[in-house]
Amino acid sequence: MFRILLIFSILILSLSIVFTMYRVIIGPSLPDRIIAMDCIGINLLAIMAILSILLRTYAFFDVILLFGILSFIGTVAFSRFIERRALVDYDRNK
Repeated sequence: MFRILLIFSILILSLSIVFTMYRVIIGPSLPDRIIAMDCIGINLLAIMAILSILLRTYAFFDVILLFGILSFIGTVAFSRFIERRALVDYDRNK
């Protein structure tokens, strides 16, 4: 029963990713697209964690941690890009 519940939760998370892709592609503004990409990253982390439970292995834990860090850095970089319209400040007088 627990295995069926885990498989069902993977299915629901996959469906959530598909619906969130609509927001990434059609999103009305750039911040909506960035939030949708962050949501996709979180859902992928959850799917990897559930797969780790299903396969009874610890091998995915390092990948989950790395992917979480990269997702966070990507979200911060995109947010900074929205705020300043540049990723790097070349003006050193500030």
